[in-house]
Amino acid sequence: MKRIILVFSILSLAIVDASAQIRKYSNEFLAIGVGGRAFGMGGATVAGCNDVTSGYWNPAGLTGINNDFQTGLMHAEYFASIAKYDYGAVAGKIDSSSAFGISVIRFAVDDIANTTQLIDAGGNLDYDRITTFSAQDYAFIFSYARKMTVPGLSVGGNFKIIRRTVGDFAGAWGFGIDAGAQYQLGEWKMGAVVRDVTSTFNAWSYNLSQEMIDAFTQTGNEIPKNGLELTMPRLIFGVSRTWTFGKKDQFSAGGEIDFVNTFDGKRNVPIRTGLWSMEPVAGIELGLKNMIFLRTGISNIQKAKDVLGESVTTFQPNFGVGIKIKSVSIDYSLTDIGDQSIALYSNVFSLRIDLNRKKT
Repeated sequence: MKRIILVFSILSLAIVDASAQIRKYSNEFLAIGVGGRAFGMGGATVAGCNDVTSGYWNPAGLTGINNDFQTGLMHAEYFASIAKYDYGAVAGKIDSSSAFGISVIRFAVDDIANTTQLIDAGGNLDYDRITTFSAQDYAFIFSYARKMTVPGLSVGGNFKIIRRTVGDFAGAWGFGIDAGAQYQLGEWKMGAVVRDVTSTFNAWSYNLSQEMIDAFTQTGNEIPKNGLELTMPRLIFGVSRTWTFGKKDQFSAGGEIDFVNTFDGKRNVPIRTGLWSMEPVAGIELGLKNMIFLRTGISNIQKAKDVLGESVTTFQPNFGVGIKIKSVSIDYSLTDIGDQSIALYSNVFSLRIDLNRKKT
């Protein structure tokens, strides 16, 4: 009997047998980024981040928060609004030398059609038997940072809990650790973060009915098995600086360049070997009276081949604006998801609020 189950064909490609295997693109939703400012600068913010988003980019940057607390929210949509990407966080000072942060990320595709029951026992199509489900990725990040006795040096770390689900059919729990540092030398800032420093694992389990197993078999897909999926470490380091000029330093211009290093095999990036690959990302920010900001950046530089087999280089352009009024910052960015010729742009909005304890 011919039963083509499109949804589960895609599912099988995404999460097939994860038995203790290293996945080059495991937990990629955690590599997207957070915050309208960072998106506008192409994600080049490891050295310069100093607000609530540091819990994602580089936990050491949390020591740069000058208020008692900061909260951050972000919403973005990808692939013509098929995927929803949301972020929320709170961070604050513990004392004059240390800070904490809690961040939550959700990336999901909702209302996916489940057609496994489309054909009834009599072999007839019954569209009333179609149901829907969601494929959801969650990350809960707990951050701590501290200023060291060495002037200008801060260090920090993250503990991550990851939850991934595909309807009621599959789910995974994962755990990981990030470590970061920032150092300021004069007007220059340097930063480095190692994500998944000890490797992050996802323990997958599956709950497939006999009908689903039959559908996998009849469509030539491998039946998923419980197992472990490993995410290899990723090292990002960068340098940034901001200049001020004009009357009362009302104008500012700054930039950052980061280098993203992966160790899970050759990737389609400018610098690559059999084991190690490196991709540069860069961003620029112009400011007026520390209130209005314009940003641009380049990221996701890829080496690929076109339809004629010719080697081409693609990149992700990013643009953003921001406004800061007293304790409220609103940032917006417009970003391409990879190839200018496709021009699938996403709108990213984020909000940051500075909070202080009421003085008595």
